[in-house]
Amino acid sequence: MADYQSVAEVKKMRSGINLKAKVKSKGDSRLVNLKTGGTVDVCDAVITDGIDDIKLTLWGDDIKAVNVGDEVVITNGYTNEFKGDVSLTKGKYGKMEINPQ
Repeated sequence: MADYQSVAEVKKMRSGINLKAKVKSKGDSRLVNLKTGGTVDVCDAVITDGIDDIKLTLWGDDIKAVNVGDEVVITNGYTNEFKGDVSLTKGKYGKMEINPQ
């Protein structure tokens, strides 16, 4: 099994992120335009490792799958920064498990 990073470590990384965290809050979804054309629903959630928080960007079907209080495990995720705010996403090649056993 992959070793997990802390949220503090994740905020300094860009790719190859493995994180286990709990969902603290979840915002409303919004419709965004894709660079490739078309649209997709996007939602921001806040997750915590118990010490620090980071924004998790949820896309499409993941929005309905994730709820406040869930534990999420992101494998091979990545971060990006927008206006000084770092956010995490599973991306195209990453994986997200919800409430793993």
